[in-house]
Amino acid sequence: MKRNVTVLLCSLTFSAFAQAPVDVDKEFAFAAQQYERMLKAHPDTTKFPQSTNPDGSIRDMKSDWWCSGFFGGSLWYIYERTKDPAWKDAAHKWSMAVAKEQYNTGTHDLGFMLYCPFGNGYRLTKNEAYKPIMLTGAKSLSTRFDPKVGLIKSWNKFREYTYPVIVDNMMNLEFLFWAARTSGDNQFRDLSITHADNTLKNHFRPDNSSFHVVCYNPDGTVAAKKTAQGAADNSAWARGQAWGLYGYTVMYRETKDKKYLDQARRIADFYLKHPNLPADKIPYWDFNAPNIPNEERDASAGAIAASALLELCTYGGPSAKTYYQSAVQMLQSLASPVYKASLGENNNFILKHSVGNKPGKSEIDTPLIYADYYFLEALLRYDALRQKPEYRS
Repeated sequence: MKRNVTVLLCSLTFSAFAQAPVDVDKEFAFAAQQYERMLKAHPDTTKFPQSTNPDGSIRDMKSDWWCSGFFGGSLWYIYERTKDPAWKDAAHKWSMAVAKEQYNTGTHDLGFMLYCPFGNGYRLTKNEAYKPIMLTGAKSLSTRFDPKVGLIKSWNKFREYTYPVIVDNMMNLEFLFWAARTSGDNQFRDLSITHADNTLKNHFRPDNSSFHVVCYNPDGTVAAKKTAQGAADNSAWARGQAWGLYGYTVMYRETKDKKYLDQARRIADFYLKHPNLPADKIPYWDFNAPNIPNEERDASAGAIAASALLELCTYGGPSAKTYYQSAVQMLQSLASPVYKASLGENNNFILKHSVGNKPGKSEIDTPLIYADYYFLEALLRYDALRQKPEYRS
C-alpha cells in the first residue's frame, strides 16, 4: 500500500535490465478511458465500484466495505500521471466519500479505506484537510491492538475464535507509520513493529509461505492456524503471499531493520520459485489449489506482487535483478489482452481474472477494484525506475 511511488533507490551494482519495456503512457491512457466511463456510471458516491456480479452487472459496495478506498486511490494515480485537474477533482470527491470511516473502530482495514485515497491525495496536493481524517482513522485502527496479544485484531470473530489475525493486516501498518511521523506519537510505530514481529513469528511456515488466519488466545498464545479464502489451512493462498511480500517490504523501508528485508526476500523467493507459478507469473488463486492447471488465476495477486517487487528490487542483493525482471514480466502479462479488458467492457474495470474468495463462492474470475489499484501503482513505480540508467534496456 505504498503511497510514495518515487521510491528511494539504493546503489545497485548490476548493469542494465535488458527487457522489453511496458508502455506506461498507453496503459494510463486506457485506464483513464475506462475510468471516465466508471465515473459516469457512478453518479452516487455512496456506491463504490467493487467487482462484477454473477449475472454480469456491476457489484457496488458501501463505504464501510474494506475496498472503499481503492477507487479514490486509483483516481489519484491517474491524476498523478496525467496532471489533469479533472482527475484531481474526481479523486477528491471519491476520497471524501469515505471520510466518515475515520471513526470506524470495527475494522482493521482502515489503511486500505483511508490511506489509499487520502494518503495519495495528501502526497500529491498537500491538502491539509486530509491530515486530521487520516490521524483520526489511525487512532481508530490502533484501538484494535491489544497489548496482551501483541497484534491488531482483524475480524471480530472467525468461527469459534475471538481474536483472528490475517496476513492481510500487514498492509495497514504503513498507515500507522505515517501517523507516527505526522503526529509525533510513536505508539503508532511501536504497535506496528510489535504486530509485524508477532506475525513474523507465527504466520510463516518453514518454506516461507504464510497461513491466512492465525487465531489467538487472550494471553497471546496461538489457538489455531486456519484459512478463510485459501484452498486449505495448510495451503499458500496467492494473494496472502502477496500481502506478506508487500507488507514486509514496507516494514524494511520504515524501520531499516534487516530482518524485515530478509523476510520480504524469503517470501519473494517462495513466490517466484514455486513450481505451480505459471510461466506468465500471474498465479493461480492458491499455489496449492487442487485442480491446477484447471484453476482460476488471480490478477490481483499478480498486481500486488509486481508492485512489491518493484520496491524490493531497489534494496539490492543478489536477487534484485530477478525481482525486477519478474515484476516487469507480471506487468507485461497484466497489460496483455489475456488480463486487460477491452475498452468499454468488463464493467469499466481495467483488469480481468481476479479471485476474491473462491471457498466463499464470491468474486470468482472477476474484475476487482484493488487489482486495478495495484496495477496502476506498479506502473508508476516501474516508470520511476525506468528513469534510472541502470533499469533501461
